[in-house]
Amino acid sequence: MSLLSTVARIALASVLFAAAPAVANEPLTDWPHITSAIPQDPAMEAKIAKMVAGMSLRDKVAQMTQVEIKTVTPQDIKTYQFGSVLNGGGSWPNMDKYATAKDWVAMADSFHAQAKIPLLWGTDAVHGHSNVVGATLFPHNIGLGAARDPELIREIAAATGKAVRATGVNWAFAPTLAVVEDSRWGRTYEGFSSDPQLIHDYAQAYIAGMQGNFKGPGNIVATAKHYIGDGGTAQGIDQGITESTESELINVHAQGYYGALEAGVQTVMVSYSSWTDSGTGEAYGKMHGNGYLVKDVLKGKMGFDGFVVSDWNAIGQIPGCTNDHCPQAINAGVDMIMVPFDWKAFIDKTVADVESGAIPMSRIDDAVTRILRVKMRAGLFGVKPSANPYAGKAQAMQARDLARRAVAETLVLLKNDNALPLKTGAKILVVGKSADNMANQSGGWSITWQGSENSNADYPVGDSVLSAIKAANTGGTVTYSATGADVDVSQYDVVVAVIGETPYAEGKGDIKPGKSLAHSDRYPEDIAALNAVSGKGKPVVTVFESGRTVYANDLINASDAFVAAWLPGTEGQGVTDVLFGQKDFKGVLPFAWPGAPCEGSTLFPAGYGLTYTNRATVPTLEVIATPGCPHAQSH
Repeated sequence: MSLLSTVARIALASVLFAAAPAVANEPLTDWPHITSAIPQDPAMEAKIAKMVAGMSLRDKVAQMTQVEIKTVTPQDIKTYQFGSVLNGGGSWPNMDKYATAKDWVAMADSFHAQAKIPLLWGTDAVHGHSNVVGATLFPHNIGLGAARDPELIREIAAATGKAVRATGVNWAFAPTLAVVEDSRWGRTYEGFSSDPQLIHDYAQAYIAGMQGNFKGPGNIVATAKHYIGDGGTAQGIDQGITESTESELINVHAQGYYGALEAGVQTVMVSYSSWTDSGTGEAYGKMHGNGYLVKDVLKGKMGFDGFVVSDWNAIGQIPGCTNDHCPQAINAGVDMIMVPFDWKAFIDKTVADVESGAIPMSRIDDAVTRILRVKMRAGLFGVKPSANPYAGKAQAMQARDLARRAVAETLVLLKNDNALPLKTGAKILVVGKSADNMANQSGGWSITWQGSENSNADYPVGDSVLSAIKAANTGGTVTYSATGADVDVSQYDVVVAVIGETPYAEGKGDIKPGKSLAHSDRYPEDIAALNAVSGKGKPVVTVFESGRTVYANDLINASDAFVAAWLPGTEGQGVTDVLFGQKDFKGVLPFAWPGAPCEGSTLFPAGYGLTYTNRATVPTLEVIATPGCPHAQSH
């Protein structure tokens, strides 16, 4: 029996191992009709119909237009009457990275005062209100998937909604419901799990927490994204082609959307990716132009009555379209177009398309009806942003105790040769580039788009793992050396290495075809730090921060204990709560952990995770060196 199969056998014997079902219950043979938790109100529908009938064509198209806050003024809002604004990653009021909650609310109020129909303001609040300095950042979704706790998800979504309301914003582009099938995808950490059923349950809980019944002061509009199959692209290429049968879309990739629609999600964002039906060979092309899946399936068969929004300049990727002109997307069923910069031309050209017959007026009326329906359901009419009880309050953006608890639940123990739990009062040596690095700890979509442009000063509320170790180690000492070089390890009781990936988001985070999943190939400084302290007679505990599962046999061999900490966010004390034994490990792997850099073999299966009471010995692992991987190989 091979070494890898031995470890896999250990995993299967673990009492914490839970096999991930491919689909829920019996496979579906067609797209199901979903009954939403938010039914239509006849009186509201009559009011909407009257409003639509009284609008000019240009007013209608303006309602379908979403613009970037840094490209418009309150006067533009008054002149054009847009339906929505958004702040993209790295965009803040007056382009001030350190804008306060009151600054955000002031801008929201200035826009609201000029809008005849209330504006929806969308933001990428994907792990807390993650664009705002001072807001609590929760673990990214990959970590939350390790917790397998829908109630935790509901609480985090509710806290995120409250934080968003504190800035006068009313719409979050979350949650991501991708079923990730290849860890090379740079957005892997935005997915909860490879388990479609867990994603279904999390989607329900997330929408229930964030939207509620729109009666609570912290409720905001949520978004199910990215429809559909974004996590299934070949070789994990961002915005690539998902090659699957329609049955696989129905039974695997759509599970999260079923849960979200059941809970009453009001908006769905379309994916940049394309779909090719591997059963028939038919290439449907970009999802933004896929009328079958958007109009016929989502709105028709599944019965979704909210609105569909495009992604950032995504219409420009459809053949024959540009960033400011795409009748194909509108005719395919996209209701609101995210046109960050080219909104003037978009409005003019779309009006001309309707006048020429390229877009039916009925399609425009349907889109506007859906947009107004969501705004009315969300209770936006007649209420300015500053009227919300949380508006302008920095404290409302913080939920540190909840985030700390979440971090503790997400940690996954992969190896422990009696090195954990740590004892207080010890002489601890901390090494690794990520120990005192809040940007590495938080990952992408944190204050800025990629998350890599930030320093510890940009996280004024929170704790790094290093500061958390210092706080937890009462009566002891903590020494930090980033590299571990020139340190006499014998003078310490234990070494804690905090290493892992550096921040990235979509595009930049992809591991390109031909490149391996070996962590040390991309971050040689991490194995160097471990080699500097390992084998010196003192136990080495590795805390590994990453947005994906990676090949790390060399790192695991050099560690007496190895903890997958994912991207925990701002609350490092959640890590030390478990390392020092105040809490036991609860998390299990949301994705399989690879046992080779290329071949796709599994070292630890999804669902694997040890605790202080349930142990398993991990033998020395074979370390496979490779300069690269076959270009066509998928993980």
